Amino acid sequence: MAKLQNYGTGRRKSAVARVRLLPGKGEITINNKPLDEYFGMELLKREVKRPLMLTGTESRFNVVARVNGGGTTGQAGALRHGISRALIQADAELRPILKKAGFLTRDPRMKERKKYGLKKARKASQFSKR
Repeated sequence: MAKLQNYGTGRRKSAVARVRLLPGKGEITINNKPLDEYFGMELLKREVKRPLMLTGTESRFNVVARVNGGGTTGQAGALRHGISRALIQADAELRPILKKAGFLTRDPRMKERKKYGLKKARKASQFSKR
């Protein structure tokens, strides 16, 4: 028997999403706001829903998530990662589907740290001959 709640932590760049899957009708709440209110762009809304649509579980679970850090795209990616992880916890048989789609891989691209003597990570001040 599946647990009542399933948890998943998703990360992308500097965004972190803590996701809870609850049995329900498919409502998605992010930081106490509905999905449509939190993300303006249709592309980002679709990105968040993709693991649920791919596995055919969009009407089986309600998603409650807390997201912080990063920008909107990073947060959407973190949510996708977190939802995928929580879905596996709910039903282990969904793993091959999500793995094949690449939803279980954490996107490792992060901002490079600033080095001393430079203006940014790699940008140096302009060379002056005299």
